[in-house]
Amino acid sequence: MPFAKNDVVRHPRKPEWGLGKVLADCDDSSVRVFFVDAGEKTLNQDFAQLVKVPASESGHALLQNLKVTKGGKGIGFQSLPTLIKKFERQFPGGFSGDAYFKEEREYKLAAHSLMKELLDESGFQCLLENRGHEEISKRARAVVNKTNLIFPNEKMALKEGLESGANAEAFSGALFSLLYGKEGMQQRFERFGDCLEALGAAKWTTATYFLFVRFPQGHMFMKPEVTQEAAKVCNFELSYKADLNWATYEKLTAFSRYLFRELTTNGLPPVDMIDVQSFIWCTGESNA
Repeated sequence: MPFAKNDVVRHPRKPEWGLGKVLADCDDSSVRVFFVDAGEKTLNQDFAQLVKVPASESGHALLQNLKVTKGGKGIGFQSLPTLIKKFERQFPGGFSGDAYFKEEREYKLAAHSLMKELLDESGFQCLLENRGHEEISKRARAVVNKTNLIFPNEKMALKEGLESGANAEAFSGALFSLLYGKEGMQQRFERFGDCLEALGAAKWTTATYFLFVRFPQGHMFMKPEVTQEAAKVCNFELSYKADLNWATYEKLTAFSRYLFRELTTNGLPPVDMIDVQSFIWCTGESNA
Protein backbone atom coordinates (compact mmCIF):
# COMPACT_ATOMS: atom_id res chain seq x y z
CA MET A 1 0.00 0.00 0.00
CA PRO A 2 1.26 3.55 -0.64
CA PHE A 3 2.26 5.64 2.36
CA ALA A 4 2.22 9.41 2.79
CA LYS A 5 4.89 11.53 4.40
CA ASN A 6 4.58 11.57 8.22
CA ASP A 7 2.56 8.35 8.39
CA VAL A 8 3.57 6.33 11.46
CA VAL A 9 4.17 2.63 10.84
CA ARG A 10 5.50 -0.59 12.31
CA HIS A 11 7.50 -3.35 10.66
CA PRO A 12 5.62 -6.55 11.54
CA ARG A 13 8.77 -8.70 11.38
CA LYS A 14 11.01 -6.18 13.16
CA PRO A 15 9.16 -5.17 16.34
CA GLU A 16 12.51 -4.29 17.94
CA TRP A 17 12.78 -1.34 15.51
CA GLY A 18 9.86 0.37 17.26
CA LEU A 19 7.64 2.98 15.67
CA GLY A 20 8.65 4.44 12.33
CA LYS A 21 7.88 7.67 10.52
CA VAL A 22 7.55 7.80 6.74
CA LEU A 23 9.93 10.49 5.48
CA ALA A 24 8.53 11.09 2.00
CA ASP A 25 5.44 10.36 -0.05
CA CYS A 26 5.93 7.14 -1.97
CA ASP A 27 4.15 5.84 -5.02
CA ASP A 28 6.57 3.09 -6.04
CA SER A 29 7.89 -0.04 -4.41
CA SER A 30 10.29 1.62 -1.94
CA VAL A 31 9.58 3.68 1.13
CA ARG A 32 11.91 5.71 3.40
CA VAL A 33 11.18 5.29 7.09
CA PHE A 34 12.93 6.45 10.25
CA PHE A 35 12.52 3.92 13.08
CA VAL A 36 12.98 5.01 16.67
CA ASP A 37 15.31 2.13 17.55
CA ALA A 38 16.94 1.46 14.18
CA GLY A 39 17.33 4.75 12.35
CA GLU A 40 16.50 5.33 8.72
CA LYS A 41 15.71 2.45 6.39
CA THR A 42 14.70 2.29 2.74
CA LEU A 43 12.40 -0.70 2.38
CA ASN A 44 10.61 -2.58 -0.35
CA GLN A 45 6.93 -2.13 0.45
CA ASP A 46 5.89 -5.46 -0.98
CA PHE A 47 8.46 -7.31 1.11
CA ALA A 48 8.26 -5.34 4.35
CA GLN A 49 4.44 -5.18 4.49
CA LEU A 50 4.56 -2.21 6.86
CA VAL A 51 1.51 -1.60 9.02
CA LYS A 52 0.15 1.90 9.52
CA VAL A 53 -0.29 2.75 13.19
CA PRO A 54 -3.56 4.38 14.32
CA ALA A 55 -3.28 7.98 15.47
CA SER A 56 -4.13 6.95 19.03
CA GLU A 57 -0.95 4.80 19.16
CA SER A 58 1.39 6.91 17.06
CA GLY A 59 2.66 9.45 19.58
CA HIS A 60 6.40 9.41 20.22
CA ALA A 61 8.52 12.40 21.24
CA LEU A 62 11.38 11.57 18.87
CA LEU A 63 9.11 11.18 15.84
CA GLN A 64 7.36 14.44 16.75
CA ASN A 65 10.73 16.24 16.88
CA LEU A 66 12.58 14.28 14.23
CA LYS A 67 15.51 15.94 12.49
CA VAL A 68 15.64 14.86 8.85
CA THR A 69 18.91 15.72 7.15
CA LYS A 70 19.18 16.81 3.54
CA GLY A 71 19.59 13.95 1.16
CA GLY A 72 18.45 11.27 3.51
CA LYS A 73 20.01 9.38 6.35
CA GLY A 74 20.74 10.99 9.67
CA ILE A 75 24.47 11.22 10.18
CA GLY A 76 25.68 8.99 12.97
CA PHE A 77 22.30 8.04 14.44
CA GLN A 78 22.55 5.73 17.43
CA SER A 79 19.67 4.21 19.33
CA LEU A 80 19.18 4.84 23.05
CA PRO A 81 20.14 1.25 23.99
CA THR A 82 23.44 1.72 22.12
CA LEU A 83 24.11 5.07 23.80
CA ILE A 84 23.28 3.59 27.21
CA LYS A 85 25.83 0.82 26.69
CA LYS A 86 28.47 3.43 25.85
CA PHE A 87 27.58 5.43 28.94
CA GLU A 88 27.77 2.38 31.19
CA ARG A 89 31.16 1.41 29.77
CA GLN A 90 32.38 4.85 30.81
CA PHE A 91 30.53 4.75 34.12
CA PRO A 92 30.03 1.19 35.41
CA GLY A 93 26.93 1.14 37.56
CA GLY A 94 25.37 3.94 35.56
CA PHE A 95 23.89 6.80 37.54
CA SER A 96 24.29 4.78 40.76
CA GLY A 97 28.00 4.11 40.32
CA ASP A 98 30.70 5.67 42.48
CA ALA A 99 32.70 6.94 39.51
CA TYR A 100 29.69 8.70 38.06
CA PHE A 101 28.80 10.34 41.38
CA LYS A 102 32.32 11.63 41.97
CA GLU A 103 32.95 12.84 38.42
CA GLU A 104 29.55 14.10 37.30
CA ARG A 105 27.00 14.49 40.07
CA GLU A 106 28.68 15.47 43.32
CA TYR A 107 29.87 18.94 42.31
CA LYS A 108 26.54 19.82 40.67
CA LEU A 109 24.68 18.85 43.83
CA ALA A 110 27.09 21.08 45.78
CA ALA A 111 26.17 24.00 43.50
CA HIS A 112 22.47 23.18 43.98
CA SER A 113 22.88 23.23 47.77
CA LEU A 114 24.79 26.51 47.64
CA MET A 115 22.14 28.15 45.48
CA LYS A 116 19.35 27.03 47.83
CA GLU A 117 21.35 28.55 50.68
CA LEU A 118 22.22 31.84 48.98
CA LEU A 119 19.28 32.47 46.66
CA ASP A 120 16.21 30.76 48.07
CA GLU A 121 12.97 32.56 47.32
CA SER A 122 12.37 34.25 50.67
CA GLY A 123 15.96 35.38 51.13
CA PHE A 124 16.16 36.58 47.54
CA GLN A 125 12.90 38.53 47.97
CA CYS A 126 14.25 40.15 51.14
CA LEU A 127 17.43 41.26 49.39
CA LEU A 128 15.40 42.75 46.54
CA GLU A 129 13.15 44.67 48.91
CA ASN A 130 16.25 46.11 50.62
CA ARG A 131 17.92 46.94 47.28
CA GLY A 132 20.68 44.44 47.90
CA HIS A 133 21.47 44.17 44.20
CA GLU A 134 25.22 44.06 44.68
CA GLU A 135 24.87 41.24 47.21
CA ILE A 136 22.52 39.32 44.89
CA SER A 137 25.05 39.66 42.07
CA LYS A 138 27.83 38.51 44.38
CA ARG A 139 25.84 35.45 45.43
CA ALA A 140 24.87 34.61 41.85
CA ARG A 141 28.52 34.74 40.82
CA ALA A 142 29.46 32.50 43.76
CA VAL A 143 27.01 29.90 42.47
CA VAL A 144 28.41 30.26 38.94
CA ASN A 145 31.96 29.80 40.24
CA LYS A 146 30.99 26.64 42.14
CA THR A 147 31.19 24.60 38.92
CA ASN A 148 33.10 24.54 35.64
CA LEU A 149 29.90 24.35 33.57
CA ILE A 150 30.22 27.95 32.36
CA PHE A 151 33.39 28.77 30.42
CA PRO A 152 35.87 31.15 32.17
CA ASN A 153 35.48 33.86 29.54
CA GLU A 154 31.70 33.72 29.95
CA LYS A 155 32.03 33.99 33.73
CA MET A 156 34.21 37.04 33.19
CA ALA A 157 31.66 38.62 30.86
CA LEU A 158 28.99 38.25 33.55
CA LYS A 159 31.31 39.65 36.23
CA GLU A 160 32.17 42.70 34.13
CA GLY A 161 28.55 43.28 33.16
CA LEU A 162 27.51 43.32 36.82
CA GLU A 163 30.03 45.98 37.83
CA SER A 164 27.47 48.66 36.98
CA GLY A 165 24.92 49.31 39.72
CA ALA A 166 22.14 49.71 37.17
CA ASN A 167 23.06 46.42 35.55
CA ALA A 168 23.17 44.65 38.93
CA GLU A 169 19.68 45.96 39.68
CA ALA A 170 18.30 44.83 36.32
CA PHE A 171 19.99 41.44 36.67
CA SER A 172 18.63 40.91 40.18
CA GLY A 173 15.06 41.52 39.07
CA ALA A 174 15.36 39.40 35.95
CA LEU A 175 16.96 36.50 37.83
CA PHE A 176 14.30 36.55 40.54
CA SER A 177 11.61 36.56 37.88
CA LEU A 178 13.28 33.67 36.06
CA LEU A 179 13.46 31.55 39.18
CA TYR A 180 10.37 32.49 41.14
CA GLY A 181 8.16 34.69 38.95
CA LYS A 182 4.47 34.03 38.37
CA GLU A 183 4.49 34.82 34.66
CA GLY A 184 4.75 32.13 32.01
CA MET A 185 8.17 30.57 31.53
CA GLN A 186 8.58 32.05 28.06
CA GLN A 187 8.16 35.59 29.36
CA ARG A 188 10.56 34.95 32.24
CA PHE A 189 13.20 33.33 30.03
CA GLU A 190 13.03 36.08 27.43
CA ARG A 191 13.30 38.79 30.07
CA PHE A 192 16.40 37.15 31.50
CA GLY A 193 17.87 36.73 28.03
CA ASP A 194 17.30 40.41 27.25
CA CYS A 195 19.02 41.32 30.51
CA LEU A 196 22.05 39.17 29.69
CA GLU A 197 22.19 40.78 26.26
CA ALA A 198 22.35 44.22 27.89
CA LEU A 199 25.15 42.99 30.17
CA GLY A 200 27.17 41.58 27.26
CA ALA A 201 26.79 38.08 28.73
CA ALA A 202 24.12 36.54 26.50
CA LYS A 203 25.41 32.98 26.25
CA TRP A 204 23.41 29.76 26.41
CA THR A 205 25.48 28.48 29.33
CA THR A 206 24.72 31.54 31.47
CA ALA A 207 21.09 31.70 30.35
CA THR A 208 20.34 28.09 31.33
CA TYR A 209 22.62 27.65 34.35
CA PHE A 210 20.56 29.16 37.17
CA LEU A 211 17.28 27.34 36.49
CA PHE A 212 19.17 24.07 36.08
CA VAL A 213 21.13 24.44 39.31
CA ARG A 214 18.18 25.69 41.36
CA PHE A 215 15.55 23.31 39.96
CA PRO A 216 17.32 20.25 38.51
CA GLN A 217 14.11 18.24 38.65
CA GLY A 218 12.74 19.98 35.56
CA HIS A 219 15.23 22.31 33.88
CA MET A 220 18.18 21.66 31.60
CA PHE A 221 21.57 23.31 31.17
CA MET A 222 23.06 23.67 27.69
CA LYS A 223 26.58 23.77 26.40
CA PRO A 224 25.79 24.39 22.75
CA GLU A 225 28.32 22.25 20.87
CA VAL A 226 28.01 19.09 22.92
CA THR A 227 24.20 19.40 23.17
CA GLN A 228 23.88 19.86 19.42
CA GLU A 229 26.06 16.80 18.86
CA ALA A 230 23.97 14.69 21.25
CA ALA A 231 20.76 15.83 19.57
CA LYS A 232 22.23 14.99 16.16
CA VAL A 233 23.18 11.50 17.31
CA CYS A 234 19.58 11.02 18.48
CA ASN A 235 18.15 12.67 15.31
CA PHE A 236 16.26 15.08 17.58
CA GLU A 237 15.53 18.51 16.10
CA LEU A 238 16.98 21.07 18.51
CA SER A 239 16.26 24.09 16.30
CA TYR A 240 19.48 25.60 17.60
CA LYS A 241 20.38 29.24 17.07
CA ALA A 242 23.33 30.96 18.72
CA ASP A 243 21.23 33.93 19.83
CA LEU A 244 19.15 33.28 22.94
CA ASN A 245 15.58 32.43 21.92
CA TRP A 246 12.57 30.68 23.35
CA ALA A 247 12.12 28.19 20.49
CA THR A 248 15.54 26.61 21.08
CA TYR A 249 15.05 26.52 24.84
CA GLU A 250 11.67 24.87 24.36
CA LYS A 251 13.28 22.22 22.15
CA LEU A 252 16.05 21.72 24.72
CA THR A 253 13.37 21.07 27.33
CA ALA A 254 11.59 18.61 25.03
CA PHE A 255 14.86 16.83 24.27
CA SER A 256 15.77 16.46 27.95
CA ARG A 257 12.29 15.20 28.87
CA TYR A 258 12.40 12.73 25.98
CA LEU A 259 15.73 11.39 27.22
CA PHE A 260 14.46 11.19 30.81
CA ARG A 261 11.52 9.01 29.72
CA GLU A 262 13.54 6.85 27.35
CA LEU A 263 16.39 6.30 29.79
CA THR A 264 13.85 5.22 32.40
CA THR A 265 12.15 2.87 29.94
CA ASN A 266 15.49 1.37 28.92
CA GLY A 267 16.64 0.53 32.45
CA LEU A 268 18.82 3.57 33.28
CA PRO A 269 16.41 5.76 35.28
CA PRO A 270 17.73 9.25 36.02
CA VAL A 271 17.08 10.89 39.38
CA ASP A 272 16.72 14.32 37.78
CA MET A 273 18.02 16.48 34.94
CA ILE A 274 21.52 16.45 36.44
CA ASP A 275 21.73 12.84 35.32
CA VAL A 276 20.21 13.62 31.94
CA GLN A 277 22.65 16.51 31.42
CA SER A 278 25.55 14.20 32.19
CA PHE A 279 24.20 11.67 29.70
CA ILE A 280 23.93 14.42 27.06
CA TRP A 281 27.47 15.55 27.83
CA CYS A 282 28.93 12.06 27.56
CA THR A 283 26.96 11.30 24.40
CA GLY A 284 27.86 14.54 22.66
CA GLU A 285 31.49 14.54 23.75
CA SER A 286 32.11 10.95 22.67
CA ASN A 287 30.62 11.58 19.22
CA ALA A 288 32.10 15.03 18.56
